[in-house]
Amino acid sequence: MSLRSRSLLRRSCLSVPGSSDRFIAKARDIEADMTFLDLEDSVAPSEKVQARSTIARAIAAGGWDERVLCVRVNAWDTALTFRDILEVVQGSGERLDEIMLPKVQNAAQVVATDLLLTQIELEAGLEPGHVGLEVQIETTTGLINVEEICAASPRVEAVVFGPADFAASMEMPVLTGGVEVPQYPGDHFHYVFSKILMAARAAGIQVIDGPYLKIADLEGLRNYALRSAMLGYDGKWAIHPTQVEVLNDVYRPTQELFDKACDLLDAYAVATSDDGRGAVMFGDEMIDEASRKMALKFRARGEKARMVRTSRGTASV
Repeated sequence: MSLRSRSLLRRSCLSVPGSSDRFIAKARDIEADMTFLDLEDSVAPSEKVQARSTIARAIAAGGWDERVLCVRVNAWDTALTFRDILEVVQGSGERLDEIMLPKVQNAAQVVATDLLLTQIELEAGLEPGHVGLEVQIETTTGLINVEEICAASPRVEAVVFGPADFAASMEMPVLTGGVEVPQYPGDHFHYVFSKILMAARAAGIQVIDGPYLKIADLEGLRNYALRSAMLGYDGKWAIHPTQVEVLNDVYRPTQELFDKACDLLDAYAVATSDDGRGAVMFGDEMIDEASRKMALKFRARGEKARMVRTSRGTASV
């Protein structure tokens, strides 16, 4: 299902209003790992219907390189979802990778989207399963059901946390979502981050943090993005082009850790194949099969980001 984009990087996920030809044209030249053309919150109610055809034409016209290309439709609690999906998928052609479904409350909404997509794909001459799904967790009910939501369809490629709508759902005393709350003794979203992350990894999908709304504060963006990056998130939304470079840097391994992962794998291969040992000292730490698994994941993420090993440690331990 939706094999092309499932394993691609999503360090930076650029949001683009689907009603603006100008913004869409500019987005083609911004080096984001993923671009999603929006029909939901960034589009005025009076512009939503017209934006469907604007988006479909822009996708069919091409020029999007190899990035993940997605369209965010309106949620199932509106009267727009069916037509959003129908017109976008029919008009976009093969280049459309994903539909993003906002404010997902339960697995049934994902199943409904899956069934609708299958019928549209068959009618449009696309292979069933061609279009993947991203699901947004933006409410307390969605968080309670996140495990079932992530596992509801083989189309699901990623789950996204929406901090602003979630803060409203929780009735948090804040007016800006997705930023640090200094009055709280810790990270007020740490439990939410962790619960969504575990649900995603159990389902074998990627997990994305939502937007940082203080556009001019790039240092604040970097610091806040590090919170989810250190937990293991794959990337974060960019709501302005200037945020993309920061996120591409935050959500890839440091060169030092990438080199260390490569060295560790070399050393463990020598220890297990040549010496017949299952656990061995690597510098000042003990490494074993669990260490190898961690290093494999780390190296793979670096290689996807086109990182190149710059140092080579000793393989003997």
